[in-house]
Amino acid sequence: MNKNTNIKNALELINTFATGDTEKATELLAEGYIQHNLAYGTGRDAFVGSVAYLAAAPVKTTVNNIRAFADGDKVFLQTIYNFAGAGEQVAFDIFRFDADGKIAEHWDNLAAKEESNPSGHTQIDGTLEKKAVDGEETRKVVEGFVGDVLRSEHPEKLTSYFEGDTYIQHNTGIADGLSGQGAALAALAEQGIQMIYTKTYQVLADGNYGLAVSEGTFGGVPTAYYDLFRVEDGKIAEHWDVMETIADASTWQNQNGKF
Repeated sequence: MNKNTNIKNALELINTFATGDTEKATELLAEGYIQHNLAYGTGRDAFVGSVAYLAAAPVKTTVNNIRAFADGDKVFLQTIYNFAGAGEQVAFDIFRFDADGKIAEHWDNLAAKEESNPSGHTQIDGTLEKKAVDGEETRKVVEGFVGDVLRSEHPEKLTSYFEGDTYIQHNTGIADGLSGQGAALAALAEQGIQMIYTKTYQVLADGNYGLAVSEGTFGGVPTAYYDLFRVEDGKIAEHWDVMETIADASTWQNQNGKF
């Protein structure tokens, strides 16, 4: 598959939310399109219907892509959306392409755009350059960190994933460095809140960036975690994330599940 073509087509698809181009959306999507955003119906017609709905809204939808990556048959994007004036949201989208080059499946995580974190970083700023390094090496580092540290399988390995206390953090409530992360987790613990990762479903990698898709709980509430890492010389150098509460199954508009 042509990764650049897939990225181009994924960006064209999300842009239909702003343009209202239902023909373009129909052209890009596989008929049996599988939707994992639980607020929407599954299938191509449901997606095209949402494009038409937004086009008819009194306030225009805006789409601002920040970063775009590809790994095999999947594209993963970091984007700011404002759907019909409802407020800016930071999102990670994953699109799977079929053998015909059509977009066949979609997963995402969204959160409201917030102010800068304690170190002055936003949810989207920071390094934009992607290095032409082996994505498999990046995947190994991210998979190791997520398992050892985030899923707490080998927490004693924490410091081995970082170059001292040098670590740029874009989480809205955490400062830079391991020291910032430790302070934030301690503050949560004082409030009786635990951030728990139980299972990781996907780790995608492109160059020196890797995106991990995980499930767990935050304060006991079922939560989806999307974590994007920039890796430098085998160490975690920068981190962006989106946490989203998993909706109660009684409200789901499709039965494909979040993951």
